[in-house]
Amino acid sequence: MRWSVALAADGDRELTREEIVELADAIAGHGGIAAGIGTPRYGAQLMVEAASMDEAVALATAAFRQAVARAALPPWPISHVEAVSEDQERAAIEANQAGWEQSPAAPGASAAPEAAGRERPAGRA
Repeated sequence: MRWSVALAADGDRELTREEIVELADAIAGHGGIAAGIGTPRYGAQLMVEAASMDEAVALATAAFRQAVARAALPPWPISHVEAVSEDQERAAIEANQAGWEQSPAAPGASAAPEAAGRERPAGRA
């Protein structure tokens, strides 16, 4: 099963654009993205194949630490880890879509004319 794992590490100085670009390059092989320009925190979100959440976190943590070393970033302690499987993400999206489809408009409410493809006549609110 594929997992999306987000990790972040907090430190004591702001990171430059160049440092985060190096992290992004180092994590790219894992379908990852990096963040942290101008903040005292760097982070990445990457994809891993794993049978469980624990395995996904372990694999992602190892890949993150390797990418941090490759990017020559300081080895700050990891302060945040979040993992979501593709199945969990798909179920959440489907539940959200079902909620929108089943949600009736509040009594007395109507869609904005623009949303219904109509223009509002001039001079009317």
